[in-house]
Amino acid sequence: MINRKIVMIPGPTPVTRSIQEAAGRETWAFGDPGFVKDYKGIIEDLKSLWRCDGQVFVVAGSGTLAMEMAIANNTKPGDNVLVISHGFFGDRFSDIARRKGLNVDLMQSEWGAIVPVAEIGKKLEEKQYAAVTATHVDTSTAVMAPIHEIGMAVKQKSPGAIYIVDGVAATAGIDEDMEKSGIDVLLTGSQKAFGVPPGLAMVFANSRSLARRAEAGETIPEYYVDYEKWLPVMDDPLKYFATPSVNLVWALKEALEIIKHEGLDNRYARHAKNGAAVAAALETLGFTILAEKPWRAPTLTTALYMDGVDDAKFRSVIQEEGVIVAGALGKYAGKAFRLGHMGNTDTHDLVCAIAAIERTLHRLNACVKLGSGVGALMERLV
Repeated sequence: MINRKIVMIPGPTPVTRSIQEAAGRETWAFGDPGFVKDYKGIIEDLKSLWRCDGQVFVVAGSGTLAMEMAIANNTKPGDNVLVISHGFFGDRFSDIARRKGLNVDLMQSEWGAIVPVAEIGKKLEEKQYAAVTATHVDTSTAVMAPIHEIGMAVKQKSPGAIYIVDGVAATAGIDEDMEKSGIDVLLTGSQKAFGVPPGLAMVFANSRSLARRAEAGETIPEYYVDYEKWLPVMDDPLKYFATPSVNLVWALKEALEIIKHEGLDNRYARHAKNGAAVAAALETLGFTILAEKPWRAPTLTTALYMDGVDDAKFRSVIQEEGVIVAGALGKYAGKAFRLGHMGNTDTHDLVCAIAAIERTLHRLNACVKLGSGVGALMERLV
């Protein structure tokens, strides 16, 4: 008997009871002094935890909105932009940039691999770039880019470029120290490694990024995502530009309390340990991990099916077994599934997920030794 389903997709991720309760509070007016204090508090916490010397924008929206905010405020039509892509969501940056009238150079890796940093360095020497974008973890491939090394290459080869990092499937799960890695803009969403329901976009803009927007003048073509519209609100949340997501702000406040209690370094170590354990368990069961070993993300895994396993049947049966996983994207659609293991996903969730995968393979008459995957997982978690 299955009493509940465990959501193990790359996002939304499991939401703990305390975060649920924070989100479920009676909604207050956004000008209430208590809410204003809470809103300002999360902004200051985010700036401190990720070492952002500029401003953090916390607004209603998705990760894609955050991507657009990063491009809109740091470039102007005709600028050169280098997009470094390791999958579906890296490619999305090029679409956003082209719609703004930017000259886009797109460097793509084979899915599962990375664009070598040496090649990025050579590309940066070819022309002046206004911005360079990289996705820390691409949610399609579960490839983790070497964002620190890329940041050092940008600083050395193209010091005038704004370095934009998409941390949607990484922030709060993998180290993203903005100062240390030379990140000018870090963007993310609430529903991934923060473990908050979907609906909040977060953009960390350092002082260089704020200066770039100021150079553009009083207005830019974009309206909702303009830094200048939001800066007064982030400085003083009592001011109004657009209605904040009151209850999600409280949910994020609770998530940050959990993060501070755990400690960022401990949180990163937990994700690394869990990610390696999940990969070992899946390989023991006969799956192939799409991401090459040095670049495997600790926040999610894309696993290729063994011969004879049908994607639709696998994902249907595993739902019956109480776990929801995600299908693959692009050329791997139907050939793989994606398993999220970030945020507040705990040992119980991981054990249940691997056990459900074993039961699913057994029901599909695949060759599986029951308990082997769970055993491989537990050996690396204890």
